[in-house]
Amino acid sequence: MVAYANPSPALPSPSHPMAKTGYGKRETGDEDPHADPDFAHLSPRDREIAVFIDHLEDGHAMGYKVIAAHHPRYGQQAVRVSMGRITLAGHLRWVKEHITVEDNSMRWVTRTYWSRTPRSAAWWAEFVRARRGKDVTGRYQPGLARVEDATSVAPAAVRPEAEEQPDEQPDEQPAEQPDEQPSAAYQALAELRATDRRMPLSDGDCRALESLATEWLSRGASADDIIRALTDGLPSDVTNPGGFARKRLESKMPPKKTNPREQAGRRARVTRVINVCGLCDADERTTEIVSGLCRECLALCELDGPVNTPVPETFLPGPRTGGLPGADEVIDITDRVDELRRAGRLGRHR
Repeated sequence: MVAYANPSPALPSPSHPMAKTGYGKRETGDEDPHADPDFAHLSPRDREIAVFIDHLEDGHAMGYKVIAAHHPRYGQQAVRVSMGRITLAGHLRWVKEHITVEDNSMRWVTRTYWSRTPRSAAWWAEFVRARRGKDVTGRYQPGLARVEDATSVAPAAVRPEAEEQPDEQPDEQPAEQPDEQPSAAYQALAELRATDRRMPLSDGDCRALESLATEWLSRGASADDIIRALTDGLPSDVTNPGGFARKRLESKMPPKKTNPREQAGRRARVTRVINVCGLCDADERTTEIVSGLCRECLALCELDGPVNTPVPETFLPGPRTGGLPGADEVIDITDRVDELRRAGRLGRHR
């Protein structure tokens, strides 16, 4: 936790939820030391939300709904608008990264980057550009960057063969009947008879092919995968169903499942980066992103009043120099600009 001399009255609790592995708050690095003036340029509400976020640890959930649920003072709409205004002030960005792993599996992930130090739009643009090509092997988690497999196995399909399945037993089973239940592999083969009349496997066929079907299940296939492999594109007449099934089970055997530890060790790299609006999740492929927000969300934040952003030092009040008349005079640039604007409007209406 960070320390402030005048901390916010509402800070994250230890129970604040973590995001899904690989997501949540991420700091940009190269931060200024913590200090009370860190968010002095923000409005009181925005400042309080910013301090709340600054106290979150790496990986904590950063959605406005989650923050509102754990903040005692503000609801979802107030937090949403404040997070948008904090984004405009240069503290927050959402970035969609395309991760490609060494085995050519890939996936889009949305990252949330936080900077206690307010950054300019140009700084964030360079930060996003530099993400492309980054090696993220150390932060890659199994299942985070992979192609979704339509043949993912259901939990029941990977149960051990000898495991009992009481839900499938008759309610009134005779005491003398054997307790051993058919394995999931045997049952998948036995269902072929009802699925396609051209594949009426006998009990002997099912037992002879059971080890092959079990290997299919161990590699991540489901019972439905086995049935489809043995019934798709059948010839009009199958003279030897058992031999035909064996040939297909052997020739169409799926690849072995990858060890999760080996998968986690594969090199993963960011191959594409896209800016995302933090309030509605639209990205720059479909809309214009301005300072981290789309035009619609930008208008929403501006309705809440002027957005306070850091003023460059060159525009702050200061003494005039150069030996000109009035060199010792202190000029407030903001007041001077307001005077010029008022004068311009008067001139146009004459």
